Amino acid sequence: MRLVVGLGNPGAEYAATRHNAGAWFVERLATQTGTGLRVESRFHGSLGRIGADGEDCWLLLPLTYMNASGRAVGAVARFYKLPPERVLVAHDELDLPPGTPRLKKGGGVAGHNGLKDIAAHLGTRDFWRLRLGIGHPGDRAAVVDYVLHPPRREERELIDDSIEKSLAVWPLLARGDLEAAMLKLHTRPKPAVDKPAEGSQ
Repeated sequence: MRLVVGLGNPGAEYAATRHNAGAWFVERLATQTGTGLRVESRFHGSLGRIGADGEDCWLLLPLTYMNASGRAVGAVARFYKLPPERVLVAHDELDLPPGTPRLKKGGGVAGHNGLKDIAAHLGTRDFWRLRLGIGHPGDRAAVVDYVLHPPRREERELIDDSIEKSLAVWPLLARGDLEAAMLKLHTRPKPAVDKPAEGSQ
């Protein structure tokens, strides 16, 4: 990966909302890697650089609102000549329950305005996505209100757990071993089986 983008809305009033789950991932990745993020007005976002397997990798938090995220992603990708297949966009995912992270390349945008705008600016949907499940309110009419509110405490704990799982596969993502990262991220650990005590039937 050469560019990792965390989607969200700017401002303190949105910082803890479900729609900012992607931004939470990049903020935690920046902390884990000791990467400083600095506001770059020409890129419409906060940008930081880390070394990843001999190549520079950029971390980006767009400072536009969600539906204009592509301005920032497109600006960075064009300036550094980054191909879409080496761009990873972390975002909230209504179609997955809280605590479920998934990696995929390309596909639809499922009504996600941030992904839609990025696809328009990159000219393709063939970029990678890190989908962080936030669950669905059950009613389509309630989606906007749902994503713009903070998750319940137990949901936040599950989302945080999915971010931790995603951070654990970062070394694989950094060196481009996407299949191994997907296998590790998507495989549930087998539950421990208690061995019967000696002599028991």
